[in-house]
Amino acid sequence: MSKKFLTDVIVQSTEMPAVAANRLASDLIEAIKTEITGTGRFTLPDFGSFVVRETPKRTAMNPRTGEKVPVKAGATVRFKASPALKEAALAGMKKAKRKAAKA
Repeated sequence: MSKKFLTDVIVQSTEMPAVAANRLASDLIEAIKTEITGTGRFTLPDFGSFVVRETPKRTAMNPRTGEKVPVKAGATVRFKASPALKEAALAGMKKAKRKAAKA
């Protein structure tokens, strides 16, 4: 999904001018970022949740040289799909498989 995709959906559903829809999409993305950085979590019911997880300090290997390289501790954002989204995705996959089998 991209900001352009969000903008297009907003324009189609609200008949809002593209410039205003783009600004709205930017504001939504910024609000989500602010919530994630502030609380470490953002949840959309029936979609899923974004959660900040800490990554530990570790040792990795450089694939070119085989040399061991230290990696600092950090953080990453993980997404966990809601049960409703998982069910819808599974139904979509089954439908696509049935359609492909017919062809």
